[in-house]
Amino acid sequence: MDIKEIQNLIKFVSKADVAEVSLKMKDFEIRIKNIGGQTISYAPQPMVAQQLAPAVQPVAQTAAQPQQPSQTPVTNEAEDNSKYITVKSPMIGTFYRSSGPDKPPFVSVGDTVSAGTILCIVEAMKLFNEIESEVSGKIVKILVDDSTPVEYDQPLFLIEP
Repeated sequence: MDIKEIQNLIKFVSKADVAEVSLKMKDFEIRIKNIGGQTISYAPQPMVAQQLAPAVQPVAQTAAQPQQPSQTPVTNEAEDNSKYITVKSPMIGTFYRSSGPDKPPFVSVGDTVSAGTILCIVEAMKLFNEIESEVSGKIVKILVDDSTPVEYDQPLFLIEP
């Protein structure tokens, strides 16, 4: 199982109405807990028997049913945001608007950015990853509060090209 598959599993669990999912493979174990609607972590475990792997599939199938109705409503805000470019988090971690508590934020609403401009930092496992803009434009909205956890592929900024 590679990192993309793990990230997709965490994303699925965060959107599903389940408290905990465990997946045991022949050489590792992943346990994902959903606490207060926030996605939690995963950690490799020592080698464990594969007996629980089939038990995870029914949990995932039942969890997918409540998820479908929640995706059907379309809001006007989503339609309004279609003209903007959405910058999404490339990883799971903690979102920071500045490089330190006493430092100014990298960008604010109304700032004009160009491709390569640092927008924020996402800290994952004590590594601080600078997130750069891939397009030039104006910051219209910052969708995440400073020092809050973010998920893989979670929208962070809206940029008007």
